[in-house]
Amino acid sequence: MKIKTIYVEDKIKDHKNTKQIISRINYENLIYCEHYSEIFNPSNQNFRIQKKFPSLILAKKDGNLVHEAPKDFSIGYKNNYYFSHMFNCLYDCKYCYLQGMLNSANYLIFVNYEDFLNKIKKIILKNQDTTCFFSGYDCDSLALEKITRFVEKSINYFEKMNKGILEIRSKSINIEVLKKRKPLPNVIPAFSLNPQFVINNFEDKTPSLLKRLNAISTLQKNEWYVGLRFDPIVWNDSDERYISFFNKVFKTIDIGKVHSVTLGNFRMPSTYLKKISKIRPDNYFIQFENSKRVLNLEKEKKNEKTELCIKQISKFVDKSKIFLN
Repeated sequence: MKIKTIYVEDKIKDHKNTKQIISRINYENLIYCEHYSEIFNPSNQNFRIQKKFPSLILAKKDGNLVHEAPKDFSIGYKNNYYFSHMFNCLYDCKYCYLQGMLNSANYLIFVNYEDFLNKIKKIILKNQDTTCFFSGYDCDSLALEKITRFVEKSINYFEKMNKGILEIRSKSINIEVLKKRKPLPNVIPAFSLNPQFVINNFEDKTPSLLKRLNAISTLQKNEWYVGLRFDPIVWNDSDERYISFFNKVFKTIDIGKVHSVTLGNFRMPSTYLKKISKIRPDNYFIQFENSKRVLNLEKEKKNEKTELCIKQISKFVDKSKIFLN
């Protein structure tokens, strides 16, 4: 991977993960800083320009490392948490809320993986019931695995965590870390999927639907149980396009090795939506969603379309495996 500039916090410049990540990158400039916020947080940045040539920031995450997931965010487990070892990713989806939440498009990696994993262990030991942890909430967990090795370390850790479930959510087809090891029942590779017309129009720089389905099939042949994440559903005037999409997905993969299926509508805080509308006026997806929200047109249609999706998916997998997020 080639990155022009790497910024490194002084306090983690000698950290093992810092040195290993830097060794895997072809870079021009290495700059040290006192705190990542000096680079990442200033408000006078242009997210769109930075997205074309992002820098990399290596830092230490302090404070609350693991958060309780929103109430309805679940794949069937009682206790649900998420964590973000990284912000931003390689892709440039038009519907991504990060462009409204963050000021910077630079890749920010927190190298103190051990602190995340230790916190996860404490939560698992505290809870009596099985606890699920979602990775990939503010980034793509697999897309930069070749330089971070975070997923590899996490899988090794969860191998000993019987009451812990790790979901690795991604659009990436970088599955080498999963192919080279035996599958674990408590680690769930999960792929975000949408029809190819949605990928073409709204999921810039991401792998095609066929490549993602091929990655899923490969993992299933290696005995991994895979999660399917239809999120966000991007509605259009033709129901047939989504019906055809679901048929293609479930006829391509091994239905018997589907761990869970989630459905999610487009959702974004109004403040993020307004911010993106201003900084990216060419993003017609955001402009359209903003106008719908202003006119309060979306709720009834979303409920109708969600029921259509559940009906179609239920033809292939049991309803007990389908969750609305």
